[in-house]
Amino acid sequence: MSQVSSDQDFLEYIVKALVDHPEDVNIDRKVDEMGVLLSLKVNPEDMGQIIGRAGATARSIRSLVRIVGLKNHARVNLKIEEPEGGRAPREKVSFDKESLDDLKL
Repeated sequence: MSQVSSDQDFLEYIVKALVDHPEDVNIDRKVDEMGVLLSLKVNPEDMGQIIGRAGATARSIRSLVRIVGLKNHARVNLKIEEPEGGRAPREKVSFDKESLDDLKL
């Protein structure tokens, strides 16, 4: 692993080991004055495995990638790209006063 992209290589290794479709893993690496931004795209079916229960897996992956970055004197952040049509927009629920009065006992 070269020192420049060791964070990207490390992330790719971890993610491909977790998902069912490793061929669909795509990582984009951008460097600017704020540090390194790794953008991760996976197959929509694999999003649950990457996010984990209550986001625990995603938090763990982010921590590990930051540690690899610190080792190489870089600030590394991970952005997990949501797949097309991944999450349906939430509907806003509204109640009028009459509806609420009907619910009262």
